[in-house]
Amino acid sequence: MKVKTILVSQPEPKIENSPYSRLIEKEKVKVDFRPFIHVEGVQAKTVRQQKIDLNNFTAIILTSRNSVDHFFRIAEEMRFKVPDTMKYFCQSEAVAYYLQKYVVYRKRKIYVGKRTFPELVPLIKKYKDEKFLLPSSDTLKTIVPQALDELGVDWKRGIFYKTVISDLSDLRDVYYDVLVFFSPSGIESLLKNFPDFEQNNTRIAVFGNSTVKAATEAGLRIDIQAPTPETPSMTMALQKYITSVNK
Repeated sequence: MKVKTILVSQPEPKIENSPYSRLIEKEKVKVDFRPFIHVEGVQAKTVRQQKIDLNNFTAIILTSRNSVDHFFRIAEEMRFKVPDTMKYFCQSEAVAYYLQKYVVYRKRKIYVGKRTFPELVPLIKKYKDEKFLLPSSDTLKTIVPQALDELGVDWKRGIFYKTVISDLSDLRDVYYDVLVFFSPSGIESLLKNFPDFEQNNTRIAVFGNSTVKAATEAGLRIDIQAPTPETPSMTMALQKYITSVNK
């Protein structure tokens, strides 16, 4: 079965020459983008109910751009002026770079990990006397609280935003050759929106072990998988698969 249409369960990339653009051009396939999940901020009142007073913290742990946006949103809603002395521990360079939207970078104490949370842990360990706030969503990888508890630091998690399943009812009678997923929440959204979903000839592409697990548990057949040593990105995995079936 040739591949002509692909639905990616994420927002469309903002950059002009994205790897998907090159895939479309090279393989002459149609690629649509549609977020299967989206993020909604919780109200300041809900954060207060979690017994969180922003005055009590000297450092913020930021694991994503969403956590940056929603920390500063809540600070504004609570009329909390973030002090210049606040320390920011960012999981990756992308998160640290995004922080510039809210603070003057060179005037702040910002500590940056390489990419994963365990790579940020040694930096947190150096400043273990700080009082840390972790603004997160209602879904949090277990590795994060585990690592912080093992360090024995003074930290508190605040649920500042939630992952919500998007309404996909307009896609009920639309068929794609390949559906691409990047998280267990995306698989959950598919099954919530279409409880009678039958895979048949639809190819399922998944990224990451947790997504593989969710798809398998949902009884889906996985046809395309990334990352692998040969195909470290999803677009590379799609390219390889399409090249083989579209001969």
